[in-house]
Amino acid sequence: MKEHSGSQRSRPEKNKLLLKYPASWWKGMWREALPTGNGKLGASVQGGIQEEMILLQHSDLWRWGQKDELPDVRHTLAETRRLMDEEQYPEASWHLTRALQTKGYASKLPSRFPLTALTLTMTCDDAFREYRRELNMETGEINVRWKEAKRSFSRSIFVSRADDCVVYRIAGDELEESDPGRNWSAVGKPMLSGNVGLQFPPGDREREDEEFMKLKMSITVGTDEDENYLFYGGQNDDGQDFGAVLRLIHVGDVPEKNPVTGTLNFPGNIHIISSENQPNKRGEEAINARLSFETSGNLLILIKWFATGKREEEWNRLKQELAVFDSDYDALLSRHKALHQPLFHSAKLDLDDADDDGRCNEELLLDAYEGEAPTGLLRKMWAYGRYLFISGISEGGNTPFGLYGLWGGDYRLMWGHNMANENVQMMYWHSNVGGLSRLNRSLFCYYNGMMETFRDNARKLYGCRGIYIPAGTAPGMGVPNQIVPVIMNWTGAAGWLARHYYEYYQYTGDRQFLREEALPFMREALLFYEDFLVLNADGQYKMYPSVSPENTPENFMPKDGRQLAHPMPTAINAAMDIAIIKELLQHTIEASRIVSTHACQIPEWEAMLERLPAYMLNEEGAVKEWLHPAFEDRQNHRHLSHLYPVFPGQEVSREEDPALFGAFETAVHQRKLGAQSGWSLAHMSSIYARLGDGERALESLNVLARSCLLPNGFTLHNDWRNMGICLPLPAAPVQLDANLGWVNAIQEMLLYVSSQLIKILPALPARWTRGEVQNWCIQGGTLSFAWNRKTGSFQAELTARHRIATKLQLPSWICKLNISKEFNTKSIENGTFQLHLEAGEKWSVDIRSV
Repeated sequence: MKEHSGSQRSRPEKNKLLLKYPASWWKGMWREALPTGNGKLGASVQGGIQEEMILLQHSDLWRWGQKDELPDVRHTLAETRRLMDEEQYPEASWHLTRALQTKGYASKLPSRFPLTALTLTMTCDDAFREYRRELNMETGEINVRWKEAKRSFSRSIFVSRADDCVVYRIAGDELEESDPGRNWSAVGKPMLSGNVGLQFPPGDREREDEEFMKLKMSITVGTDEDENYLFYGGQNDDGQDFGAVLRLIHVGDVPEKNPVTGTLNFPGNIHIISSENQPNKRGEEAINARLSFETSGNLLILIKWFATGKREEEWNRLKQELAVFDSDYDALLSRHKALHQPLFHSAKLDLDDADDDGRCNEELLLDAYEGEAPTGLLRKMWAYGRYLFISGISEGGNTPFGLYGLWGGDYRLMWGHNMANENVQMMYWHSNVGGLSRLNRSLFCYYNGMMETFRDNARKLYGCRGIYIPAGTAPGMGVPNQIVPVIMNWTGAAGWLARHYYEYYQYTGDRQFLREEALPFMREALLFYEDFLVLNADGQYKMYPSVSPENTPENFMPKDGRQLAHPMPTAINAAMDIAIIKELLQHTIEASRIVSTHACQIPEWEAMLERLPAYMLNEEGAVKEWLHPAFEDRQNHRHLSHLYPVFPGQEVSREEDPALFGAFETAVHQRKLGAQSGWSLAHMSSIYARLGDGERALESLNVLARSCLLPNGFTLHNDWRNMGICLPLPAAPVQLDANLGWVNAIQEMLLYVSSQLIKILPALPARWTRGEVQNWCIQGGTLSFAWNRKTGSFQAELTARHRIATKLQLPSWICKLNISKEFNTKSIENGTFQLHLEAGEKWSVDIRSV
């Protein structure tokens, strides 16, 4: 399909974030830093001119966890159910939790922590002007540039996906209007003057606690005899060392060593003067070593790192690797781009935003703050979320994308673990349609690696076969750890995650994965429910205890108005639990038939489906959050768990059950705006898109943009300014789940995909009059399309990678246009067409107005 006028190839600023201010969040500037990364290491560029700090974080660095042996408390399940049968719900809610606490069980999650901080100090002879901080999402490169008097300066950095290396260039130049015969070094002013170092990251606040000081005191920093290498190392609480090696290179001829002073003399008057060792507060090991420089040329800094091993051995290994590196910045960038760009361009989106492309983020956010996010900001945030996902996760890794990505800059970050009662799932919703399915493998590797622990959890907590996955986990920490009822009594994590396993197969067609990974995981999740569900006298299943994350029924909220997070979350038949079980059963049956296994169990699973309770409606005609009369709906809450059958699930649709679909629509309308969070607004946007309501879907993103969006594009859990949109909290932690939820919401507005139906432009906002989608994925193929409502045109092309048999639905405004002869499929009803394509075949349509 040909690209339409104004396509992304003609607008180089399209995938760049431009800022006119450096990071400014006091005592936590990493929150507003620009991020780059290669999936293993992340770098956060704050953008200071005289003093720059670039935080480096490794995906495998976790500390301060505590893993206790899980006691066997399976007897509590029967006791909990007895209490619930007696309607002693608050007591039942705490029964399992208190049993664990009584036995002294106190496992706690580890936390990610920064690897090191690359610090740069430069001499500034004049006041700056024309400062810019820019992220090129197509390359992963961050550039900081400014002018002083008649000189210009730039600093560029990326984390190479090809070479596993931080590449950092510092450059200065004379402006054209300066005196061409003037030599700055000759008059005592070298172009670049300053020092560079690696140091222990300070975090957001001064800390003297024992666990922090133990980490800090393990740090050593030093130089080698040639003084153009820096070595940084510390020790983790598992006894393994971590650290980095920095090499400072003058880009030019080979230097000569002065036999008298020992300093290195470079053409262009550069010399690395000395290392400046500063002892820590206790006068012990040096934790700050720096290399000083003066040059009229440019500098290149290369950094490699390690997360385990012994520091001396790793320092020697990394020094040898750095010694043979090419000093050509552009060549290093080219190798990185060869791996980064195919991921970033795996799917493309263009909207009618040409006027916004060159504007800085601060201006775009000011417009959004007035009430309506510019279309250019909306589209850039789609690209930015994909960029974060690509930069924060490794194809061959074993850790999922985290709530802070690879850019958290503090210690003991709030909610820094992997949380699977919403957040982990939200961060992967976009990946399959966006052509990034291959990056899902790290998610599966992570959970597959803890299956024995999950089986042990199921046995000891509930006396069930199969697996119990705690909502919160971290690498190597699959045991329960958040010992509170709202977490301990929720059993839905494994079933919800199973959806991601099956969707991966649906989009990739990988039968080996289905047989060897997806179906075994689904089967383990289902085994748990086979044992856990209780059959009532009326022949229907009763699911209890059952939690609707993280809500409490209205009639169990404190009557005196006290603010309690989760007063009594443990109930019966939460709608989400029933939806997850139903979906898991259906997918397990389908998968078993595809790979011809479990034939004798399929009738049993089909019978289980018939015994699940039906959804119930409240007095306002909305689907109830708990399918039991003892529990009243509470609308003043951020989670939208009971909407699961519409989104992210696909159980209920307008086409198949319009009445029930309308009841879910009523349910989302009832949620209170002041109780929302950044991620819930992104979730709500996707729900409205599934409902076909493009205006409300867009408005959810508008509200998110003016309440929980920082200048660098990071999303926050809540509005720290307390403007009445979000739930009030004393802190506003960065949470990138809303960034990735934003990506999915945009995609949901433009494309709906299931195994039976494809909808093109199902929830198109009126503002988006023109746009183009390229290479978005459907189950079994790819789809590209373009629309222009002003000229009355629509083009689409679908390419099958595998056999496709599905329906395709176009919106009514397209169906009113003339259909050209290229349209090769007959309509089975107004606007819906039946498609049958074999692998390699294409379907196309070209519709023009009269």
